Amino acid sequence: MRFGVDEAGKGPVLGSMFAAAVRADLKALPEDVGDSKDIAPQRREQLATEIRSAADAVAVAEIPVVRIDDPETDMNTLTVAAHAEALSGVASDGLAGTVDAGDTDAERFGRRVADRVAADVTVAAEHGADETDPLVGAGSIVAKVARDAHVAALSETYGDVGSGYPSDPTTREFLADYVRRHGDLPDCARASWSTCEDVLAAAEQATLGEF
Repeated sequence: MRFGVDEAGKGPVLGSMFAAAVRADLKALPEDVGDSKDIAPQRREQLATEIRSAADAVAVAEIPVVRIDDPETDMNTLTVAAHAEALSGVASDGLAGTVDAGDTDAERFGRRVADRVAADVTVAAEHGADETDPLVGAGSIVAKVARDAHVAALSETYGDVGSGYPSDPTTREFLADYVRRHGDLPDCARASWSTCEDVLAAAEQATLGEF
């Protein structure tokens, strides 16, 4: 029995980041687990259900916008926290496994995650582990499905917000339109992101241009 951990939603300008930890026997996992980005959304949802059924334990951690915008932290530290909080939900003394490294220094990332888990676990960290380790891939799928559900809920509240990523024209238009109508960013926006700063600056410039 080993574990794998990965996160989803580190880079978007909207909404929470999620991490998922999966503790399971490798042989029990579906054969096509892997990097969630390479799996069609419908199959991801099916796989997440199958993974939860096959695994010994699954835990999901959410890092909301209020934590992401906290000036006293940074995304590297929050990614460590997300992995550690998810791993803590499945960890037991003596357990070993792999996390997808969210830092240029993989060894340091793994060490920081392990230091935040109360149980005595052995944490290996590797870049691209969601592509090479089925358990990390399983974590990637569960985290991505949680993130997708979160974005769908945002769209139910605000209207179409797109994917939430800065590169998505729908997301950028949503932010610009919201600021035009309300004069401020929505609560789901990561205000500390440069994308949000750009939208606010553009809205202010447009207002000045009216005078």
